[in-house]
Amino acid sequence: MKTQVNTKASRADCLFIAKLAEQAERWDDVISQLKSIIAYSDAQLTTEERNLLSIAYKNITGTLRASWRAVDQIEKHERMVPDVPRHELALLQRERERIENELANRCTELLRLLEKTLTPAASIGEERVFYHKMQGDYYRYLAEFATRALRESSATRALESYKAAYKHALATLEPWHPTRLGLALNFAVFFRDVRASPERACHLAKHAFDEAVLGLELEPERAGKDALMILQLLRDDLVLWAEEMVQQDAMNL
Repeated sequence: MKTQVNTKASRADCLFIAKLAEQAERWDDVISQLKSIIAYSDAQLTTEERNLLSIAYKNITGTLRASWRAVDQIEKHERMVPDVPRHELALLQRERERIENELANRCTELLRLLEKTLTPAASIGEERVFYHKMQGDYYRYLAEFATRALRESSATRALESYKAAYKHALATLEPWHPTRLGLALNFAVFFRDVRASPERACHLAKHAFDEAVLGLELEPERAGKDALMILQLLRDDLVLWAEEMVQQDAMNL
């Protein structure tokens, strides 16, 4: 059994290597070191460690999501073009499915870590909101490319996770807290992109935006750069989604 001193030293070493791997954009190395820290710490990560874990998975899955969207668009286009060789269509489908499998595996890997280890051990407040939000995000990513039953089950799990995060955020975090605002932003994106409900997306985003702005008007010294950046993203999305709803209403006339 390791002594307390060795545990602390090992944790510090793992964090040092994880931060070095982040600078080198070696995301799997970041994850490997953080998994060691999770084992050392009984699943109690610091804010810095949580952010490193989030950044690593976001970069890995972000690249895969972008690749999937590109190949999916090409495949859809090619299927509409007359006389495209069946062999080429089969190759496109195979590549898309390969990316889907890789993306699903990475999302499932993180979701397993969150659900079995990190979220159950999370403290009340920002940490718990952070992990529930991550669960919502990665179930949302699964729902983006899944079909039929898997899409619906992933969307349902995403909704459950976002609801748990939002309920806890409302009870424990200030309206201008970056984690609460980031949750509202991603939850709204879920309603718009996965549930195809820009109305609910706008309602949620506007409520979060208005509450944060009101709070910051009363306590302007609490306005941090992260909160202000997310508020701008919320404002931008509200404008975009409102325009989309107007255009859709015009088409339905």
